Amino acid sequence: MLQLANILHTQGFKITIIHTEYNAPTHSNYPHFTFNSISDRFHEIEHQLPTIPAPDPGHFLNYLNRSCVDPFTDCLTGLLAESNKGSIACLITDAGFYFTQAVADTLKLPRMVLRTGSLSCTTAYGVLPVFSKSKNICFNFTKEDLDYEATVPEFPLLKVKDVMKMTINPKSYGDFLTNMLKQMKSSSGIIWNTFKELEEPSLKTICQEFPCPSFTIGPLNKYFSSSSSSLIEQDKTILSWLDTQAPKSVIYVSFGSAAQITMSEFQEVAHGLVNIGLPFLWVVRPRVVRGSEWLESLPERFQKEVGDRGHIVKWCPQQDVLAHPATGCFWTHNGWNSTLESICEGVPMVCSPCFTDQPINARYVSDVWKIGVLLEDGFERKGIQMALRRVMMDKEGEEMRERISCLKEKVNLSLKKGGSSHQSLKSLVDYISLL
Repeated sequence: MLQLANILHTQGFKITIIHTEYNAPTHSNYPHFTFNSISDRFHEIEHQLPTIPAPDPGHFLNYLNRSCVDPFTDCLTGLLAESNKGSIACLITDAGFYFTQAVADTLKLPRMVLRTGSLSCTTAYGVLPVFSKSKNICFNFTKEDLDYEATVPEFPLLKVKDVMKMTINPKSYGDFLTNMLKQMKSSSGIIWNTFKELEEPSLKTICQEFPCPSFTIGPLNKYFSSSSSSLIEQDKTILSWLDTQAPKSVIYVSFGSAAQITMSEFQEVAHGLVNIGLPFLWVVRPRVVRGSEWLESLPERFQKEVGDRGHIVKWCPQQDVLAHPATGCFWTHNGWNSTLESICEGVPMVCSPCFTDQPINARYVSDVWKIGVLLEDGFERKGIQMALRRVMMDKEGEEMRERISCLKEKVNLSLKKGGSSHQSLKSLVDYISLL
């Protein structure tokens, strides 16, 4: 959202940000914006965050969509009263805050949405029966009865085991997705963090199923770096360490800002990195391992066996790492931002998706775009070593690198004058001005 705000600011728009108290942005990083904080009451349920690898996202997202209604309405009403008549062009909200459509309608203010996930993910959500109130199929069976390797008829790219990963509670997440998709269709337009050439078949489907216009202006990180909006302090000293490494020799490992893994999974990752024998940069967030503060769960002798070829940090400037010549592979959870950033820098991936949209993104990386390898059966040292070898050492990895380099070039062309994203941004600016 902050990247989009920066983009629109360069196009001449004045920006006011309404944000929740939870994960609030640092105002001083954006002196050109006006900020308004609203109460979200998230502290009332934050203690409910379960210590499991995949927290139930639907529960918390639905809660915020209830708890923020009144404070958001009051804030927006106040802003409208203070502004000159007609000076507010439109409201742009994250698509996940679906409650804002009703508020915007009441106040007669056009509402556009930013959908931070992929086009392909949104089309999948629309057809997967597990998230439908009327067609709940997969979860009518016990886990023992399920064929985890079976494909999902409504979206054959996915397997049952992929859908099982997406959420621990299909009902709450299904309710969230149903409301989000419904209010996206009721909006004045949808802004997508993607580019046309990457997801053209899905874009055609979206244009057929969503009556409002769509604007594929991404990747947003190519306009403004995500570093300034990071909520976690970054260790930039690792860039000098990367400078000492050979080109395309380093494995970069990061599982994002939300996922948790078990102690045994953490140790399998460590053993896999030891056994591959290549230099690596490993981002280990504090408490990413359940019941552990930071590195206490590392196997014995790990540091001695790894020596100087391994570097562990709590967080890092990911775009800078991916753009560094020494980075040869990205072992990722496949959040959409991370997936796009890897494509933008031409770095092939090893995929370990955790929840929500990540299994969908990983399938596209491995099976459609063929720019990475999916760890099909979780964290297991032999499988990890094989996957890393395929990307870093085998001919297959060279072919992945060629394909993702072609996508990188398409990204750059899309953002140049006359390119698809450049044209889409121009259309968006004109459209907002006419609302």
